Amino acid sequence: MADQRSSSNHSVREGMLTYCYLLLYIALSSGQIFFNKWVLSSKEINFPYPLGLTLLHMTFSSVLCFVLTKVLKILKVEEGMTLEIYTTSVIPIGAMFAMTLWLGNTAYLYISVAFAQMLKAVMPVAVFILGVAAGLEVMSMRMLLIMSVISFGVLVASYGEININWVGVVYQMGGVVGEALRLIFMEIFVRKKGLKLNPISMMYYVSPCSALCLLVPWIFLEKSKMDAQGTWSFQPLVLTLNSLCTFALNLSVFLVIQHTSALTIRVAGVVKDWVVVLLSAILFADTKLTLINIFGYAIAIGGVAAYNNFKLKKEVTRASGSDNNPSPSPLPTASSTKASSQ
Repeated sequence: MADQRSSSNHSVREGMLTYCYLLLYIALSSGQIFFNKWVLSSKEINFPYPLGLTLLHMTFSSVLCFVLTKVLKILKVEEGMTLEIYTTSVIPIGAMFAMTLWLGNTAYLYISVAFAQMLKAVMPVAVFILGVAAGLEVMSMRMLLIMSVISFGVLVASYGEININWVGVVYQMGGVVGEALRLIFMEIFVRKKGLKLNPISMMYYVSPCSALCLLVPWIFLEKSKMDAQGTWSFQPLVLTLNSLCTFALNLSVFLVIQHTSALTIRVAGVVKDWVVVLLSAILFADTKLTLINIFGYAIAIGGVAAYNNFKLKKEVTRASGSDNNPSPSPLPTASSTKASSQ
């Protein structure tokens, strides 16, 4: 009886801890989007440099990852990375990651957070189309229907946008394409190389590469503008806190994946998207939600949910096949997921 009571208390504690991790992830993910928007668009912060902000995030993550893994040794990085793997897999992933964050952050200068989030719903469509082109996905009537539902929902949401800025739309869609390419490279990385990295290891390897990819365009596109200010007048405490929040978000993803499942993180992601859309209408004056906006976004989210369900069933089937025919992997351990500052 005592054992049953102890087991029940342990289950309750584990359940409460899981909910705490999920709430932490949703809060940090939503908060980081709002924080980035505020830093980029606020006249008080005076830092309208999306490239510079993204470069700061990646540099900060690179340094902090190195300190935590190699100096303090609090976290462990999976070994086995070779020069050939780094040049053929990590560099393309890092370059696309840099492109995604740069263009996505730049979009916040032109469009509202809510509308940017609605446009992001088209991500599965971009991933699927590029996956078919790369031979990683197979076209089917079911997937064609799901893609059509998502696309229709985003079109309806866009039609309902009052203050549409096409420059911002182009930047946001460029970020979507960059993220889709990153996911495709990740898929190739896992399938062809047989490698799986947890989020901390992925941050450790990808962040320096992304920082270098951002450094070159920053020198040509933004450095001269920042030099024109003379002393680069901005608030270092705010930017440091912004970068720290980005790193905390990545760690929260790591904790959620460890204590839950891929399904849970995807469901939490959908909840986070709705939180961002609705809260942005309250927090930012440039957000004016209409019924058409909300209706279109609801349709798109329904398509995204169907897509996630389809992909998860496919992953379970693939995992079952792998268990029956196990193959060695140079890098052991867990599943990787997106670690982003958006």
